[in-house]
Amino acid sequence: MQDQDIIELYNARNEQAIAETSDKYGYYCTSIAMNILHNMQDAEECVNDTWLRAWNSIPPAKPDHLQLYLGSITRHISLDRYRRLNTAKRGGGELVLALDEMHDVIASDTDVTAQIAEQEFSEIFNRFLWSLPERDCNVFIRRYYYLDPIPLIAKRYGLSVSNVQKILSRTRAKLREYLAKEGYAV
Repeated sequence: MQDQDIIELYNARNEQAIAETSDKYGYYCTSIAMNILHNMQDAEECVNDTWLRAWNSIPPAKPDHLQLYLGSITRHISLDRYRRLNTAKRGGGELVLALDEMHDVIASDTDVTAQIAEQEFSEIFNRFLWSLPERDCNVFIRRYYYLDPIPLIAKRYGLSVSNVQKILSRTRAKLREYLAKEGYAV
């Protein structure tokens, strides 16, 4: 079933929308949740919460790209769950490593001003990603959006671990320069 057909099911409040969404994007959303949580039961709960949030948000939301919309919901729900599960302890999982790597580039604290400027920042960040060579962009997204471990990224793109680390380091440096040029303090 095409994405537009699934969205029409949501708009019609037809419960088949959830089944179709699960069939088409269940594996995709589960892999995002698993990369963050590393626990199948928690990942499945986050994916189920994704379906509920999609049901409650479409309409009025009209996503242009259903897959990205669902992936974003899953990622946010999974990150929230991760934070709740790990507030007392600081583990050494991929999420912590990835966030530590990006700490010097993007501040992690959000305030009202940051929330107001989020859309503008998102547009600038997307322009930065589009300016990268395709492989570097893909490596960066696999690491910092999907939170893939570096060895998995290396295998996926036929690179050595050290090569992936160099690409990520250079891309973070480019991002730091790009954000500074756009007027963001880093």
